[in-house]
Amino acid sequence: MRQFFTVIGGMGTPATESYVRLLNQRTHAHSDQEYLNYILVNDATVPDRTDYILDHSKPSFYPDLLEDIQDQSLLNPEFMVIVCNTAHYFYDQLAAATPIPLLHMPHLAISDMCERFPDEKRVGLIATQGTIQDGIYSHEIETSGREVVLGDQALQDMVTELIYKYVKEKGEVNAALYHRILQRMHDDFNVNVIVLGCTELSFAQEKAGDHPYHVIDAQSIIVDKTIALGKAFRQSEAAGKALLNQMMAR
Repeated sequence: MRQFFTVIGGMGTPATESYVRLLNQRTHAHSDQEYLNYILVNDATVPDRTDYILDHSKPSFYPDLLEDIQDQSLLNPEFMVIVCNTAHYFYDQLAAATPIPLLHMPHLAISDMCERFPDEKRVGLIATQGTIQDGIYSHEIETSGREVVLGDQALQDMVTELIYKYVKEKGEVNAALYHRILQRMHDDFNVNVIVLGCTELSFAQEKAGDHPYHVIDAQSIIVDKTIALGKAFRQSEAAGKALLNQMMAR
């Protein structure tokens, strides 16, 4: 297979399924051959990312992802993407372990946010407790010159319930709970833009129906970036590399 990329997923599987479904839908193919070439690694047995970040005595997810990255590197894809925000805790180490470009989902999401909402100076962030603690998104948001708003413990408990009790355990979305989370962040913490820093929250965004809030959906954004890159490489290697260099700039 030529002109392909690799998707490292399985964290969790419903969120990865959502990514792949959006990827195929938004490609707008009119024949089998117009879809993009890719390999999906659904590594569902990767240890829980938040468990390790909060407690380093728990199993680390780094060895599993390192093995996936190194195995896929042997196939020489044009680029790779990890469809899990919290897994970017080890982004620098994983990127250094492969000659294949590895997209940085949080960076691309916040870059997109800055283009769409250039005047917003306070940005809400909802994510796993692991992503909140490791500061992946906070760093990107603050580097862009904006203030990060995290909410309170009660809001974080709601987010954790939605991610673990509903999406991870049941593979379903509690739409009312998701909408309450967005409403509280908007009304109680005075933010107009809310970053979804977890692919399970992106899954909720896809499934929960319409709402009036401005969200930055990192998974939706990485889907669009993946498609743009895949089509650029389909056009020519030079076009693909030029766009990839833009996306990799940090």
